Amino acid sequence: MPPTKGENLKKKTWSEVNKARKEERKKWKEQNLLRKIEKEKKKIAEKSEKKETKISVDNSFADDVPIFISTLSIAVPGSILENAQSLELRTYLAGQIARAACIFQADEIVIFDDYGDEASAKKSSLENEDGVTVARHSCVRFGRILQYLECPQYLRKHFFPIHNDLKFCGILSPLNAPHHLGPNEKFTFREGVVSKKPAKNGAYVYVGLNKDVLVDKSLVPGLRCTVKIFLEQETKTKHKGVIVPPSTPRKETGVYWGYSVRIATSLSKVFSQCPYKEGYDLTIGTSDKGTPVDDFSSPKYRHALVMFGGLQGLEAALENDQILDTDDPRNLYDFYLNMCPNQGSKTIRTEEAVLISLAALRLKLNPVSRPIDFAGIPEETDKAEVMMKDSSCEDDDIEDMSRFD
Repeated sequence: MPPTKGENLKKKTWSEVNKARKEERKKWKEQNLLRKIEKEKKKIAEKSEKKETKISVDNSFADDVPIFISTLSIAVPGSILENAQSLELRTYLAGQIARAACIFQADEIVIFDDYGDEASAKKSSLENEDGVTVARHSCVRFGRILQYLECPQYLRKHFFPIHNDLKFCGILSPLNAPHHLGPNEKFTFREGVVSKKPAKNGAYVYVGLNKDVLVDKSLVPGLRCTVKIFLEQETKTKHKGVIVPPSTPRKETGVYWGYSVRIATSLSKVFSQCPYKEGYDLTIGTSDKGTPVDDFSSPKYRHALVMFGGLQGLEAALENDQILDTDDPRNLYDFYLNMCPNQGSKTIRTEEAVLISLAALRLKLNPVSRPIDFAGIPEETDKAEVMMKDSSCEDDDIEDMSRFD
């Protein structure tokens, strides 16, 4: 009788079975490891693709956004406030200068002492970006009013305590600058003050909204800063954002973001204490003895300065300066211009000269880098109009609501 199939098969020992299991487990581990390696390779490839895409987007954005924007500075003597007869008129005069600077988008206002840094003069102190400046009281008062008007309304109580210099600022017309935003206006950038509210990572900044902005940096409470808000990351309790330089809003959007105020204790310090490393590469002096502005052709510039004289003109300011040794103010400036040839009045006041000059130069100045065209900020909804639309009052009731008696 032939042997059966089962009899031909030899029974495996335990060691052989265990060895076969180990080989199968080894093969499975190798296959699993290969699958993991392939997954890691795919992840690395995807990350590199995303990084390349991000770099290309950043480069394209960098092509659209200029590295710097050419600036315009104006220098005005502080003595013009002393010629005003009352505090109300001094305040109003400073308000006219602030309005002119805002209308023509000046980046810096320099208040200089055209009488020179006299030891006998009454001095005061003013805080600015560079610290505390001690100067003639008229210059300090001028600078304080300009700073107050430039500051957004919702921040003024944080930076300007009650002061006699600001007593009549309520009579002034507001600048209504683009960075003076209302609570219902949505814009990427806002001015704010660092809050005392504790945060685990970063700091909270009050920007005039009902919710503070959580920024990525830990800052000293009470510090004024410019914030870029991530509107798409808004939550019920807070906004998220980052701290940016004050020049960023204009670089990225073209929006005018206000002016800075600097005080110079003499004419020469207007130039020597320039905040820009390269200095002013275009300087213009204004005088009725200058060349008519109609013949002026502006060269390319990065930082321009337009300087105005007081009652006695720039000639008197030059005489009072102890450092400058020239007698002719034409030697100080690249151009010495008469901004209003054939004027009808014998004299033009400084506050009038600022408006006239900036208007005359508006189409003549030739900056190296202009800001991009600003699209504008959506206007705030008129609350009164909304109330009237939502109200179910009768016509008679509406008529009564419009009366002030």
